[in-house]
Amino acid sequence: MTLNSNFLLRLSCCLLLLVTACQNKFADQSDNKQLSLEFINKQLDDAVTQIKVLADHVPVDQLPRTFQGDTSVSSNTEWWTSGFYPGSLLYLYEYSGDAQLLQLAKDKLTILEKEKYNKGTHDLGFMLYCSFGNALRITGDTAAYKEILLTGAESLISRYNPTVKAIRSWEGWTYPVIIDNMMNLEFLTQASKLSGDTKYRDIAVTHANTTLKNHYRPDYSSYHVVDYNPEDGSIVAKKTAQGAFDESAWARGQAWGLYGYVMMYRETGDETYLDFGKNIASFILNHPNMPEDLVPYWDFNAPDLPADSPYAANYKTNRDVSTASILAAALIELSIYTEGTESADYLAKAERMLQSLSAGPYKAAIGTNGGFILQHSVGSIPHGGEIDVPLTYADYYYIEALMRYKRLLTGDPLF
Repeated sequence: MTLNSNFLLRLSCCLLLLVTACQNKFADQSDNKQLSLEFINKQLDDAVTQIKVLADHVPVDQLPRTFQGDTSVSSNTEWWTSGFYPGSLLYLYEYSGDAQLLQLAKDKLTILEKEKYNKGTHDLGFMLYCSFGNALRITGDTAAYKEILLTGAESLISRYNPTVKAIRSWEGWTYPVIIDNMMNLEFLTQASKLSGDTKYRDIAVTHANTTLKNHYRPDYSSYHVVDYNPEDGSIVAKKTAQGAFDESAWARGQAWGLYGYVMMYRETGDETYLDFGKNIASFILNHPNMPEDLVPYWDFNAPDLPADSPYAANYKTNRDVSTASILAAALIELSIYTEGTESADYLAKAERMLQSLSAGPYKAAIGTNGGFILQHSVGSIPHGGEIDVPLTYADYYYIEALMRYKRLLTGDPLF
């Protein structure tokens, strides 16, 4: 056994003990859970029915993206959201045992596989881990999926610059790194477990540390983009491209960061990430512009926009359901790593989000909405794209949050 393999074995054992202890601790707090198994199963049953409606709208060689103006909008496999639909199918197959869902997922995995060679995007975690990662976890078929995931991980780390100490996000700019990239690090930590090579995990940790240092303001809100000089790692600019203005708190970006740092605590056991995640959660949950139903505005500063803002008249009150879905999944996980009233509060907030998302106006009636489960998400208001529409990743993280909560109720491990 190699040195790296020994290290990974010891790390895996330590993390298993950590997660098991958290699961056991939380299982004892059954009185904290306010949603019933019947409620969760009803939402998942509806999701199974609705995703079959969606399947009828999806071209054979494409993936669903949104439904806009009574028209289904699909994407090719290169689009960053391509992994969410097969991932949703796989979650719902895991829940229901419905073989039709597994076959639908496998059909899309066949056309998605070529993206393992794609070195032109940082989004391979979304594209490959949410899809093939779930397929491997659920089926255990390493022969079918291991090579795809490791080839994809190699493609992802080809975008890493050791001087910047981060993975490049977009082309253009100078060397832009976006907060969304925290969501692609789980792919790398899992690649180290699959391969026995720590290089993937090491890059994930380094990227997370660089983002922690440079993306966050003193109040634990995050910029969307930090642009670096690739020659010396210095910062060129800090921007918020999809938010209301550069110093605003774009809502989905805050959710990406929370989810990412809670996940990094799970994968490393480093308390720094847990503490940081708790501070991000505090910013989000205690923000004065957080609505009562806990479905955030598209930007936490949107309700306060001045009248002369280009987004004030039409967009200041737009909600972003995708943000609430991501937050619900992250807060359920955060609740198992904390204790007492802190843990109960995180879980209660996740429950409130799930209750809101599981009813009107956010949840669509079965057979409507082009087959998407949720309504009223926002892609990018500054870019005029996907405003007040269903989005495939909103559905994915909603299903994930439901599955996580179901595991809490049944006493099964979250991961």
